[in-house]
Amino acid sequence: MGDKKLITICQTGGEFMTNKDGSLSYNGGDAHAIDIDNETRFEDYLLELAGMWNYSPETMTMKYILPGHGKTLITVSNDKDLKRMISFHENSTTADVFVITRDVIHHDVSNMPASRSSRTTISEAVVPIDDTPVDGIIINSAEPDPVFEAPLQSISPNQPPAIAMTAASAAKHHRAVEWENTITGVDQRFTNVHEFREALRKYSIAHGFAYKFIKNDSHRVTVKCKSEGCPWRLHASRLSTTQLFCIKKVSGVHTCDGSTLTSGYQATTNWVAGIVKEKLRESSNYKPKDIVTDIKRDFGIELNYSQAWRAKEIARDQLQGSYKEAYNQLPYFCEKIKETNPGSHATYSTKEDSSFHRLFVAFHASLQGFEQGCRPLLFLDSTPLNSKYQGTLLSATAADGDDGVFPVAFAIVDAETDDNWRWFLLELRSSVTTSQITFVADMQKGLSESIPEVFGDAKHSYCLRYLTESFKRDLKTQFSNEVKRLLVADLHSAAYATRYEEFQRSHESIKGISPEAYNWVHHNKPEQWATVFFQGARYNHMTANFGEMFYQWVSEAHELPITQMVDVIRRKMMELIYTRRVDSNQWSSSDRLTPSAEQKLRNDILKAQSFRVDYDHIFPPDNNKFEVRGDTYSEKVDIGQKCDCSCRAWKLSGLPCSHAIACMLYTGKDVYAYCSRYFTTESYRLTYSQSINPVPNEDTPTKIDSSEGAVLITPPPARRTPGRPKQRVQDLDKRKLQCSNCKGFGHNKSTCKSV
Repeated sequence: MGDKKLITICQTGGEFMTNKDGSLSYNGGDAHAIDIDNETRFEDYLLELAGMWNYSPETMTMKYILPGHGKTLITVSNDKDLKRMISFHENSTTADVFVITRDVIHHDVSNMPASRSSRTTISEAVVPIDDTPVDGIIINSAEPDPVFEAPLQSISPNQPPAIAMTAASAAKHHRAVEWENTITGVDQRFTNVHEFREALRKYSIAHGFAYKFIKNDSHRVTVKCKSEGCPWRLHASRLSTTQLFCIKKVSGVHTCDGSTLTSGYQATTNWVAGIVKEKLRESSNYKPKDIVTDIKRDFGIELNYSQAWRAKEIARDQLQGSYKEAYNQLPYFCEKIKETNPGSHATYSTKEDSSFHRLFVAFHASLQGFEQGCRPLLFLDSTPLNSKYQGTLLSATAADGDDGVFPVAFAIVDAETDDNWRWFLLELRSSVTTSQITFVADMQKGLSESIPEVFGDAKHSYCLRYLTESFKRDLKTQFSNEVKRLLVADLHSAAYATRYEEFQRSHESIKGISPEAYNWVHHNKPEQWATVFFQGARYNHMTANFGEMFYQWVSEAHELPITQMVDVIRRKMMELIYTRRVDSNQWSSSDRLTPSAEQKLRNDILKAQSFRVDYDHIFPPDNNKFEVRGDTYSEKVDIGQKCDCSCRAWKLSGLPCSHAIACMLYTGKDVYAYCSRYFTTESYRLTYSQSINPVPNEDTPTKIDSSEGAVLITPPPARRTPGRPKQRVQDLDKRKLQCSNCKGFGHNKSTCKSV
């Protein structure tokens, strides 16, 4: 919305009416206009409204009708709510805000809430307030029915405040104010016993007392106030020959102070779920601890963490569908993916007990993009899922011509095991036709054996990030953090070295610190990760962290059932492909390379102008072999069939190095003709030429009938327990306790036995 002002039409004193279509309208009352923007603070806005009508801020509640959904009233109670209201009205110049006030009762006076002959409507919940004080009290000006009415009476300060706690509690816990008249007295009728119990629960919360059942069955319910000595009691029973439930008797007046409601006795998980559902719809990150805080603030009820967690699970199931049923929908979901995206690969498997095992998805647009425009290079990575049934996401990603992440395929498996990785590779092999792929992946999890077994001549480069973690983990009990930092620096130098002498120098440096670390490097196959030995084409990509994009996507969707989680990933991939296609179509027609490749080439062209080029004297002058001299070094360059330079940068990256460019400029050759096709704008556009289509969820079977021969897929046995999920932590290296006396680990000087 920027700096745009939103004019709020603030109304009070009227009443809500329900139209024939179920939408709400507000009639009567007084109105004022106040302009606000994103900088407006809720507290300032509330105080301005309070001063306008001479209201007390603590008795005020602000609501607005959700745009486009005229049947929903939204409460504004803090800065976040106010900003959200402004955001919802970004396409409007005005917004209607309704101010509702609650009765204020002096602590020295008590009254019994008047009963009505029918249940409270929304208009009755916002009856205008008469500001005429009566003996220091502001009371509702609506005429009460004579039934179940208790007169005002004065009491001494030392006397229990009787039902005076009702209005005080309502003022404090404003969201319960609309429930004050859910129980109105004798002869009030309800559709069934369940409706009566729910009304009783809301009534007790609104009036701040807890109750216990004396009798409780489908025919009759008798309850009394749980507070010791409080005489309040209520009896209701079913009307004969009907399902209607009717209040038959209400006796006594509350003399308790509401302290019995501090626990979640009256708040069932289903009730809490109904309360938090709307907030969970707005924010999937609504945490159980926030639910505990909000229920305490709004209703005065204290929940424990487990109650809040279970309520959130119920609300989420109601909003998003059952987690269990989502697994049953996998056969249908896979068929829909292949139907709406022809050429895609989507399959699943179950265990012997029909529980979910794994799901593989590769969209046709991704497979075609990889084969037509990307380098034959795939990054394998995994991401733990913090979903209800845990599991792991396995991913295969590629690098486009601009070195952006390009998703190729992914799988959701019950656990990250050697067998599941091998299955993922088999499914990937049946999906792609590109041969001689280079993989960058972990050296563990069975990948060292599975990759050559499944892909034949494929090259496997150990991911330098995982290699470093393994290096530090194997040596961490022997060295301080400073020593490990030096060892890791030498390890990286050895990995990036392009000449054998450079690798050997770094290797010897490690040996100078630790012979054991030196042996570790030697025994962990340098030919699988050191640049000087590796035979595959990595294009200077040493790590598999391209999978971090999947981690970001899944972190937004990990709370969803499996089919919805996959659809969120599909939507993210669809948006990524579409956005990059649109962006590349706006590139200049004269651009022959992608922006990052073009920038690198231009930098090397500038650098090449300082070199001196001579024909290599060992060969005849027309053989395309040159010697390029800098200030302190010289390189051998072949711009003929080999297309190579002794610095190896050309071969490693796919783009001519500055030495090769100097030779091309010297002979008048086109530098762009020597660039790998994978960096051209044409290849980039081919990568993103296909589209991922939506997967409709209409006609999704909600229940699968096993009698028809369908397989009933159950969730995996592993289930997330309540509580905060573990965060994904990488390269964590905690400092070990070291003795300053003997230099040993695990103790300090004061407990050293060598003293």
